[in-house]
Amino acid sequence: MKKLLIVEDDIAYAQMLESFLTRKRFAAYLATNVKDAGKLISKEDFDLYLLDYRLPDGTGLDLLRNIKDKTPDVPVVIMTGFNDVRLVVNAMKLGATDYILKPVNPDELLMIINHSLEQDGQAGKKIKKTNGPEFVEGVSSAAIKVQEFIQLVAPTEMSVIIEGESGTGKEYVARAIHAASKRTSKTFAPIDCGVLSRDLAAGELFGYVKGAFTGATIDKRGQFETASGGTLFLDEISNLSYEVQIKLLRALQEKVIQPVGSDRIIPVDLRIIVATNENLLTSVEKGDFREDLYHRLNEFKITIPPLRERGKDIFLFTDHFMREANRDLGRNVQSLSPEVKEIFRNYDWPGNLREMRNTIRRMVLLCNGPEAGKELLPEDMFHSVYHKEYKDHKITSGSNLKSLQEKTEKEQIARILQEVKGNKSKAARLLDITRKTLYDKMERYGLNY
Repeated sequence: MKKLLIVEDDIAYAQMLESFLTRKRFAAYLATNVKDAGKLISKEDFDLYLLDYRLPDGTGLDLLRNIKDKTPDVPVVIMTGFNDVRLVVNAMKLGATDYILKPVNPDELLMIINHSLEQDGQAGKKIKKTNGPEFVEGVSSAAIKVQEFIQLVAPTEMSVIIEGESGTGKEYVARAIHAASKRTSKTFAPIDCGVLSRDLAAGELFGYVKGAFTGATIDKRGQFETASGGTLFLDEISNLSYEVQIKLLRALQEKVIQPVGSDRIIPVDLRIIVATNENLLTSVEKGDFREDLYHRLNEFKITIPPLRERGKDIFLFTDHFMREANRDLGRNVQSLSPEVKEIFRNYDWPGNLREMRNTIRRMVLLCNGPEAGKELLPEDMFHSVYHKEYKDHKITSGSNLKSLQEKTEKEQIARILQEVKGNKSKAARLLDITRKTLYDKMERYGLNY
């Protein structure tokens, strides 16, 4: 029976989750704050953590760091409200496996938990030989440029830096480079530097011998040695400590590694691709990243644009993720409604492709027909789009009626009522007025919905 730790400050809500997961044959433990959760984490070994983002004495990120230091491979799922999606991007950088929006749908939660546990079980280690998932190239000018760069650099042995926001598909690009390279038949080894313990990173990457440090009970081959002959992909490279950066520079320059605690020198043959969601030059200027290592890695750079700048590609990705979700979940959703497509077209997508994939999977799971409608989206998602539209027209956020001229007030109220299909509560929230005020103005302007 898998052990889960639920950290949620709403006791009634936490007990509801505990009851549901217990019925699904999980051993669920509860904590309501960072302090109590920290005590449980130090004493118990869990198979998965389900963390609320906002807690009375901190956030889920405080616990996430603690968990990754102790057990970097154990999956962590963040629970959050829609307005925290941008903050959850930071959690993904720190090693969170997935996230789910509150209020939590039980079927969606079960899907995410099972998927996270399956991925953890299949991986076992941070390194594996795999061809990876299907890569969607895109047709936008930005996507075409990325493809041109991939085809140009892939046949070479040059080191590559891939830059882009979290969730933009940096690993997909790295896999595409490997697939088009001379090493395509060899190992592609993805390593997430963000989840490597700062104290144990050198051992994970370069190996160690028995007795090298507390807990080193056997000799272990490093991931550089295991992947030799293929391509090594170091994601979130900026998270490596300064000391490990020195060892990495030597490995790249001399093509040898030295396991921790050993005098043995091991030759390695690797192509290095790294990824970062930060500007490494800025990190160099701050003294957080070695300048000589940066120049050694920066033989070729590819910058991946965020999803919000790839308008022509959006529905290529939605179609791909829908096919994937239908296959994984045993569903047969055929399309998105016109309203959903319009929302997707105008949404900012702060979590980029990762957020879109999660959104599509949730919609497919909840959809009972061939077309997925906007009622399956988080309510705040289309509110966010409408607010953005009003800002673009130089109207204050939330369409506050105090800032509108009297002559346009009727038009704006009518527009919002139409968009929410006459739902007075939603209209009042968007207009930042009470329901009573809305009814008074509707009566004044003769609006009937």
